[in-house]
Amino acid sequence: MPEQNVLIVVDMQNGVFASPRYDRNGRAERINQLINRAGRVIFIQHAEGEMTEGSEFWQVLPELHQPEGAISVTKTACDSFYRTTLGAVLQELNATRFTVCGCATDYCVDTTIKIAASKGYAVTVASDAHTTGDRTHATAQQLIGQHNEVWRELSVPGNPVTVKTTAEILADWQ
Repeated sequence: MPEQNVLIVVDMQNGVFASPRYDRNGRAERINQLINRAGRVIFIQHAEGEMTEGSEFWQVLPELHQPEGAISVTKTACDSFYRTTLGAVLQELNATRFTVCGCATDYCVDTTIKIAASKGYAVTVASDAHTTGDRTHATAQQLIGQHNEVWRELSVPGNPVTVKTTAEILADWQ
């Protein structure tokens, strides 16, 4: 059985977007394109503070498609694998590779990508489908560009992280 295209959508939640995030509409549109083409979708949802599990702040953004059979994994740390069911879910799906998108580039997306690569997963990052907010010393656009560069150059011998645009990923998924 061929491996299905697994998409991991990190923290695209109402509470996360209570703070301004770069290009919300464009990012959501590209994430929806990926969701619509993916074989399986896993929504990672952060639970902390006002974002308690099940609350309005914890919910996935209303503009994102939530296909039947989508899986939800709740986390409490930047690392989507830390004390969560994500590893077990991926094992159940027989998934050794997946594509990552979501928010925030410089926190949960970055940590999840690096941990996944170190665990041996083949990670593809949708370079134009992750976002963050402006920080004290860098704009969101600078952080997004810088993280795409870092992930491209990340030293994980035998398991480099792949960074592609949404259009390139969709073409691969034909």
